[in-house]
Amino acid sequence: MRIGILTAGGDCPGINAAIRGVGKTAIVRYGMKIAGISDGFIGMITKEYTELTEKDLSGILTLGGTILGTSREKPFKGSGKGNKDIRKPVLIKEHYEQMGLNCLVCIGGNGTLKTANLLAQEGLNVVGIPKTIDNDVWGTDITFGFDSAVNIATEAIDRLHSTANSHKRIMIIEVMGHNAGWIALYSGIAGGGDVILIPEIPYKEEKIAEYLLQRSEDNKPYSIVVVAEGVVNPGKDKSVAQYLSNRITEMTGLETRETVLGYIQRGGTPSPMDRVLATRYGTAAADMIAERDFGKMVALKDDRIVSVPLEDVAGRLKLVEPDNPLVLQTKSMGTSFGE
Repeated sequence: MRIGILTAGGDCPGINAAIRGVGKTAIVRYGMKIAGISDGFIGMITKEYTELTEKDLSGILTLGGTILGTSREKPFKGSGKGNKDIRKPVLIKEHYEQMGLNCLVCIGGNGTLKTANLLAQEGLNVVGIPKTIDNDVWGTDITFGFDSAVNIATEAIDRLHSTANSHKRIMIIEVMGHNAGWIALYSGIAGGGDVILIPEIPYKEEKIAEYLLQRSEDNKPYSIVVVAEGVVNPGKDKSVAQYLSNRITEMTGLETRETVLGYIQRGGTPSPMDRVLATRYGTAAADMIAERDFGKMVALKDDRIVSVPLEDVAGRLKLVEPDNPLVLQTKSMGTSFGE
């Protein structure tokens, strides 16, 4: 068999480990041939790819980013008035046949997996591997990239504690998460955040101000506020951290500073946990191809690798429920969610 591998959407730690897991298992165990598609779905549209050997896959386990390149190309996205773009999917199908592929492995997040499902509906053999630092892919307990991002965010919060304590300030740190607050929740807990704000739980500015003033009155000289970038932000020309920093200063009179962590969370060496998870996903994908179990996404359920239909995953998000046990436990220790 001959399989193509592409990585699409935002980069994140662990992608190369997943490529390695798919490729080495496919080559060593099953004798398959591998085509590495360049720059996500753009490579399928332009037919740009590289033949990958086992040697090409050596030494990439610890590397951040993706050796194949990536893009946010969405071949089924409408061009003008929401009309479906027919040309690009046709080119992908033609190039899939011309390259002699028996399966296309799509490594990516929600947008990538949605496209993978549409390609499966067009008749291509597709296997999906979930990756995103946001951890918001439906159907799997965890995505690789998330653990690395939480480690980075937690280290940043740890460092802010010393500065906040030295200057007796409120420090706000903004982490990634447009729709899902998993990074803010986990890093907020791990880093000892006093306030954690996530998109799934609406906050009230006055409640945050009251909470922070009460901490000050209780002789707690500084506070840490962890906020996901996707929470409601009335300050359209500012980041949410900047907006909240200004508002908290206005409402409390307490000195407040903000830090926006940004793309640092997505770069660099993957954590050991992400290397292991990405490898597990990659090897499982190769097994699924050998078994001709197509139209599915590799997933982790109760620490077991399973396959989930792409049509069940496409268009759905895994969000933090307000009654999530982690949220309730954190509240029971006195942490505020701005309610």
